[in-house]
Amino acid sequence: QGQLVESGGGLVQPGGSLRLSCAASGSISHIDAIAWYRQPPGAQRELVGVILQDGTTDYADSMKGRFAISRDNTKNTVYLEIDNLKPADTAVYYCNGGDSEYHSWGQGTQVTVSS
Repeated sequence: QGQLVESGGGLVQPGGSLRLSCAASGSISHIDAIAWYRQPPGAQRELVGVILQDGTTDYADSMKGRFAISRDNTKNTVYLEIDNLKPADTAVYYCNGGDSEYHSWGQGTQVTVSS
């Protein structure tokens, strides 16, 4: 069973940007899909988007436009870039490898957007 470790969160002012990282304990080049999720305070976990093995990305409708997922198989890392951050983006962000060996949930990384 592999592990994914999220990092890169923090306190950001509205309008700022962040790049979150999802580092795998092993190779991810064979993984069909790795997704980013987020869980706002007091709310359910929700899908942000997914990146497929060939680099194709897809996003939840409400996330299209300001979110960008990328992957670097040489670093076994998936990234989530968020632009023009809003207070509503405040959440714990998680990555998950679905049906792969990276199916366990990690600790996530906290993003707080506040002035």
